[in-house]
Amino acid sequence: MTINNFTFYNPTRILFGKGQIESIDRSIPKDAKVLITYGGGSIKKFGTFDKIVTALGERQWDEFGGIEPNPYFETLMKAVKKIKEEGFDFILAAGGGSVIDGTKFIAAAAAFEGDPIDIFSAGIGQGLPIKKALPFGTILTLPATSSEMNAGGVITIKEKNAKVSFGSVHTYPQFSVLDPELTYTLPQRQLANGISDTFVHILENYLNQPVGAILQDGWSETALKGLIQLAPQLKEDNHDYDVRSNFMWICTNGLNGFMSQGLPTDWSTHKLGHEITAFNHTDHARTLTPIILATMEVRWEEKFAKLVQYAENVWNIHEGSDQEKAQAAIQATRKFFQSINMPVTLEEIDVEAKDIDYLVDQLIAHEFTEIGEHKTQTPEVSRAIYEKALN
Repeated sequence: MTINNFTFYNPTRILFGKGQIESIDRSIPKDAKVLITYGGGSIKKFGTFDKIVTALGERQWDEFGGIEPNPYFETLMKAVKKIKEEGFDFILAAGGGSVIDGTKFIAAAAAFEGDPIDIFSAGIGQGLPIKKALPFGTILTLPATSSEMNAGGVITIKEKNAKVSFGSVHTYPQFSVLDPELTYTLPQRQLANGISDTFVHILENYLNQPVGAILQDGWSETALKGLIQLAPQLKEDNHDYDVRSNFMWICTNGLNGFMSQGLPTDWSTHKLGHEITAFNHTDHARTLTPIILATMEVRWEEKFAKLVQYAENVWNIHEGSDQEKAQAAIQATRKFFQSINMPVTLEEIDVEAKDIDYLVDQLIAHEFTEIGEHKTQTPEVSRAIYEKALN
């Protein structure tokens, strides 16, 4: 295979470094009425909120907090109602991927003509295109999802017990502030989630049929090796600016489109993981680590050539047959996840054998019946992956 045709577009301006919250004053119109969106309130506890308010200066502003992890449609619609009633024309998200994804939906839904549920497909709504959105920017506090530099989002429809995705050229942030010092207060669990989420993002782009993409493969391999190198340093030293800078920038590049251009990308691991999160509210990243390991085993033949390359170029495994190298790479990945206290089996995240029927039924209900880079992962293959991941 060769590199597929592609058109690359990413309009998000990145404001990287210490004290960059101040720069939002130059990035938001002076006459904007700003709604600040955030999650559980840590931005107030650690002083980030005060810095935002100072940077906004004389602009009118208000706040909307309480956006959940895996944010609920029902919560986000309250923000949409507030925007329409009070006339906000710019949104500023402060948080991690959930807050930013939620804000993308708020921005799109506030400008959507019709019922915003119809933004979604997957058996939920009509899948109508997003034709416009309110402008918004982000201040990243939890690196993981790259939502600060891409157009996609995932939210939860609580009523239907479903995680649903959306995206449009209109849902790119206008700008994103990446200040590594804002990550100093993150607990180890969230750091491990960020490492793992990014690691799997990259693998979903990388562990596919080789197409001779020298730059994309090299970029992915360097990023994966970077995460492997940074992981123990993030555990040992919570305030190393250079470590945090590299961590933050790798996470942002993990899913901003650079590494995936022209490649046949997978994303089946994320679809299977989303059903688990909707089922029992497990942290998103903690659903991915068992599933990606099982996917490597169950879809061994499809992934084999790239697994060998992964073994050699990421894990520096050169001894043995190709089969032995590929298996060694899977085991190295397993040990890496374990080293940062991430689950490697579904039993560790309270998924039992009796739950698999429900999870597969949900995949079918959400129209995920032909997934993976070649659309060959049927519900039967997904079931085999869930079963392999159990223990």
